Amino acid sequence: MEEGKQVIESIISAGSDGRFNRRAIQVEEAQRRVVAVAAERLVASELVPLAECGGRRLAESLSATSDWPPFARSGLDGYALRAVDTAGAAPGSPALLRVAAAVAAGELAAAALEPGTAARVMTGAAVPEGADAVVMLEQTAEASLAGGAAAVLVRAAALPGQNVAPRGEEFRLGSPLAAPGTLLKPGHAALLGTFGYADVPAYRRPRVAIFATGSELMPVEAPLAPGRIRDSNSAMVAWMAEQSGAEPQLRGTLPDQREAVEEALRRAARDADLIVTTGGVSVGDYDVIADILRKLETSPAGHENSGFESALLFNKVAMRPGSPTSAALFEGKLLLSLSGNPGACFVGFELFVRPALLAMQGCGSPLPRCATAKLASPVRKGSPHVRFVRSRLSQGEDGSLNADPLAFSKSSMMASIADADCLAVIPSGSEGLDAGEWTSIILLPS
Repeated sequence: MEEGKQVIESIISAGSDGRFNRRAIQVEEAQRRVVAVAAERLVASELVPLAECGGRRLAESLSATSDWPPFARSGLDGYALRAVDTAGAAPGSPALLRVAAAVAAGELAAAALEPGTAARVMTGAAVPEGADAVVMLEQTAEASLAGGAAAVLVRAAALPGQNVAPRGEEFRLGSPLAAPGTLLKPGHAALLGTFGYADVPAYRRPRVAIFATGSELMPVEAPLAPGRIRDSNSAMVAWMAEQSGAEPQLRGTLPDQREAVEEALRRAARDADLIVTTGGVSVGDYDVIADILRKLETSPAGHENSGFESALLFNKVAMRPGSPTSAALFEGKLLLSLSGNPGACFVGFELFVRPALLAMQGCGSPLPRCATAKLASPVRKGSPHVRFVRSRLSQGEDGSLNADPLAFSKSSMMASIADADCLAVIPSGSEGLDAGEWTSIILLPS
């Protein structure tokens, strides 16, 4: 049985705690549920031209189509020769060899080198058969033999293998190049191009439908009106989704009307791979997303239709900010509902949305990258739940990482979001942490 289905079955059997007594689960458990469901919903793969696949994730294992290098290759401009023919050579008593050939990059010598001969070679050229070393040009001098035949004076003894990249030094035919889920970077372009992969099998960019809920929201370009605010979360989520390899689809703002929101989510579920909402997940009278999720939770019969097409994964997480963060299957698509407060929305994306998107693209380790750091200043406020504090990284004189908690880091504040490059993880408790104490940090993508 798939892990995602097991997750949903265990949630159904646990039952509900009602509207105001939502059961908070730990962050790690919430992440496990989201990733398990997302990993079962891999997006389709497609062939992408090599020059256009940067930032995509590989959908198939790729291997070397030949040995590399495919021939013994000169590492510099000089002379290919047999090392034994230069034994004892020195500046005052150089070895004299007849020049039998000249080989440019892309060419092959007409014949194998015979004893007592050398071949002029260029960087990257194929070393002639019979040669086992290349002497750099600076250690030689041009000469001629009786009768005018070209020769070379070699002023230093060569060692077998010197300045020669042997065939198959980097890769053998069939050697693995990259595994499914690998994030394709510029270096992969060179690697895959070398082995003839003009088109690369990559996962399609997941389509992310993004909604902001709340009748108080206005378009970004609109002048402010009394009691209203602009929708700033949608653009932030879109940028973060694109940063995660996805294709964001801004679906606009939704009013505090349950029927309208449900219909918009149904439309999104028809063509989006993932649905993200911001706002409406608390317990207020107008928190429509919470109402919709509660309907999923309290209708277990609905879970049994179409192989768990709709099911609540969780509706509260033991974390600050963003404890109302919720997740569900909605008509077969993963729905992640983040807090409307900008700071909590930002944290919720890093903890849950980005891992889900990476899992849908075959990434084997989709959870955030973590490290440890010393706090540069105290975080004394206690909390019954673990806290994720926006912080700036620096390096101490001893080489250790320091995390400096930023000002204006309340859930509703956004001033510190742009300056944060990590989230300091403050354990639950009554006292927080003092400056100089070590703590875990979550590294944010740059």
